[in-house]
Amino acid sequence: MDTPITLPVLDDTELRVLGALMEKSKTTPDYYPMTLNGLTTACNQKTSRRPVVDYDEETVVLALDSLKKRGLISTATGGSSRATKYKHNFAIVFPVVPAEVAIICLLILRGPQTPGELNTNSGRLWEFESLEEVQQVLERISSEEMPFVQQLPRRPGQKEVRYMHLLGGTFDFTEDDQAEEPARRPVGELEGRLTKVETELAELKEAFEKLMKELMG
Repeated sequence: MDTPITLPVLDDTELRVLGALMEKSKTTPDYYPMTLNGLTTACNQKTSRRPVVDYDEETVVLALDSLKKRGLISTATGGSSRATKYKHNFAIVFPVVPAEVAIICLLILRGPQTPGELNTNSGRLWEFESLEEVQQVLERISSEEMPFVQQLPRRPGQKEVRYMHLLGGTFDFTEDDQAEEPARRPVGELEGRLTKVETELAELKEAFEKLMKELMG
């Protein structure tokens, strides 16, 4: 029997930063690795996030420093830009494949979800063949050897069980967490365009601020 994996216990900010890097590595590869400005925008975006946050760059830097000490992210420099950029090392630190990273990423960024919701929301991260495949991945990463996620107790009137990630340690549910969320529908292409525009705006803002500093200097 393999030795069970020991997971880090990350706070909410570290989870959001790590999750955003995991997501953008797949959804906007042209802007990955990410600048601090682009990553801050990704953390704060209004779509595909629960909860929506409003981090400043200092908050993101502190989380990046902590994640780097744990080996979960690294920096990248070079190319046409001198700006430091960041990438995640989740699949290097842990023996996970892209389909598993996609599920963990969705649970980090959107909170507990059912297999059906994960299947619906995963399109831009990983194309699952079927709901059964999603279930197989969940069973693998909730095993004793790979305890990344946990099945939650079924709620009254709920047909599907929900799963949550365990990278934040134990979780105490409140009445708000138990409340039913409005049914989400995939917005697919529209959401993809919005996140790309948000990233491009962040890059343009960063370039403009750099240019202004050079002109003022």
